[in-house]
Amino acid sequence: MDRGWGFLIGLLGAVWLLSSGHGEQQPPETAAQRCFCQVSGYLDDCTCDVETIDRFNNYRLFPRLQKLLESDYFRYYKVNLKRPCPFWNDISQCGRRDCAVKPCQSDEVPDGIKSASYKYSEEANNLIEECEQAERLGAVDESLSEETQKAVLQWTKHDDSSDNFCEADDIQSPDAEYVDLLLNPERYTGYKGPDAWKIWNVIYEENCFKPQTIKRPLNPLASGQGKSEENTFYSWLEGLCVEKRAFYRLISGLHASINVHLSARYLLQETWLEKKWGHNITEFQQRFDGILTEGEGPRRLKNLYFLYLIELRALSKVLPFFERPDFQLFTGNKIQDEENKMLLLEILHEIKSFPLHFDENSFFAGDKKEAHKLKEDFRLHFRNISRIMDCVGCFKCRLWGKLQTQGLGTALKILFSEKLIANMPESGPSYEFHLTRQEIVSLFNAFGRCWEREMEKRVKRICHKEPHVKIPSL
Repeated sequence: MDRGWGFLIGLLGAVWLLSSGHGEQQPPETAAQRCFCQVSGYLDDCTCDVETIDRFNNYRLFPRLQKLLESDYFRYYKVNLKRPCPFWNDISQCGRRDCAVKPCQSDEVPDGIKSASYKYSEEANNLIEECEQAERLGAVDESLSEETQKAVLQWTKHDDSSDNFCEADDIQSPDAEYVDLLLNPERYTGYKGPDAWKIWNVIYEENCFKPQTIKRPLNPLASGQGKSEENTFYSWLEGLCVEKRAFYRLISGLHASINVHLSARYLLQETWLEKKWGHNITEFQQRFDGILTEGEGPRRLKNLYFLYLIELRALSKVLPFFERPDFQLFTGNKIQDEENKMLLLEILHEIKSFPLHFDENSFFAGDKKEAHKLKEDFRLHFRNISRIMDCVGCFKCRLWGKLQTQGLGTALKILFSEKLIANMPESGPSYEFHLTRQEIVSLFNAFGRCWEREMEKRVKRICHKEPHVKIPSL
């Protein structure tokens, strides 16, 4: 099971073991060690440190989260991979087999997941079904009961809510299909070069509040960049308000997370009989080593930790939504559904106990009018990034890009819905604050990219046995 950030956590642990030395003199550091020696201590704009996150990750959450993500409710994700790119037409579709996604056959998906949302009591859920049916017809039918008409309007208000940070797929579209995430893991597909660079270039250059005159470090589509441009970029970044600075760091962290996954599940060898997937440490070094990336790699890894903290904080705040007795993780298997809800609540209570949560109260503070405009700009920029995912030419990359973007967008929606969450009814559907099954699945799977315990063990063995052997290019 691929849970990519465990690759990072594992290597961090391995390097800590090597660098501690137990009083012995250590040989000169290697590139593998350099990647992580600078990723320690406190994170910018936070009161949390890397070491606390590592301990919390490795020893308190991993086994339960892994089990939850392997359950039917969280492994099946409905996605439309055929939506056209809204920004340009010249998309080069990846023709490699590893870029393809294998959708589920109808009989492979549990009936409870394929049916209507079934998250509440039977009475409340019947009302939801009527609402969803009426909404698909495009108008509020006057023959419906007054209660249902009111609920339809509330439901539509939710769908058009300014708190939604992503443009979600229309899961009623005939092009939308269920995908088993365990059978379509995120890994290296061979999708790279100018087409992939174009995606990230548009994200960074047009959606991260950056003026064209400021050059981004190590931009593969720009030439002639030097140390002065890097210094100018970070001087500009530090001069931004905390919200815009956080936006950039979240996108950088998401980018780093994806690159960690690609390095973690890399095609090392292919024969007629089998493919051998494994950890390409050379690839990882090229993306994150402090010297090879001129200091940029460690910053990227710290931004990944920042992304983790934001999603962790969102999960701690959304606990009341899942605690309501009517809420179900419905698949049709009553015993399994009850066990999974208990497991979900255990995980969320554990997360709530984390001692150094990110404090989002500094966001959108001050003058209300200016704060409202800034929040709307923040939301629209991120919503635009969610649309850019439909321009990715590799279908497997598009799948995981859409899922992780929706997961982060859901986390942001939660963070800025504190009052709505506090005012939810104790039972029945909540119209003011609501999470769809798509949002729930994407949120937990996006957060779950931090984990892969088995990978951690393997990398520790590699680094411990051969810490100073130059790893050949693969």
